[in-house]
Amino acid sequence: MGTSHGTSHGSRPTGGQRTTGGQRTVAAAGYVMLFVLGALEGIIGSFQYSQAPVPLIAIILVVIIFVTCAGCGWGIGTFGAGLLPAAGWILASFIISMPRPNGSVIITASSAGEWYLYGGAVACVAGSVTTLFTRIRRSAPPR
Repeated sequence: MGTSHGTSHGSRPTGGQRTTGGQRTVAAAGYVMLFVLGALEGIIGSFQYSQAPVPLIAIILVVIIFVTCAGCGWGIGTFGAGLLPAAGWILASFIISMPRPNGSVIITASSAGEWYLYGGAVACVAGSVTTLFTRIRRSAPPR
């Protein structure tokens, strides 16, 4: 009678304990939202990269996706958290950049379009790799 199995009373588990199904669901939902964030940045950027002043807006959008990837990975502390916005951005931007059957092209082969697509892809890789190195530094023992 004195035990508190299955209730909210008693001591809280400390680090090293297994996660519950609810914690995994919340974590999975968070990772899905990171992917969606990257995809939304890719969709919005694909239509806004050529705004004046050209190509400054494209470069700013590249910096934003880099900060998103690096910041998400650094904040959550996992490589996947930096990789998922990058995957969402790349998937959305490159699908939108494909020519359509009717001949229309959303992202043109202009300097702004190249800055946006190629610079953004490099920024995604750099932001994700930054996350990887941040994670390694965090796990390294202090000197």
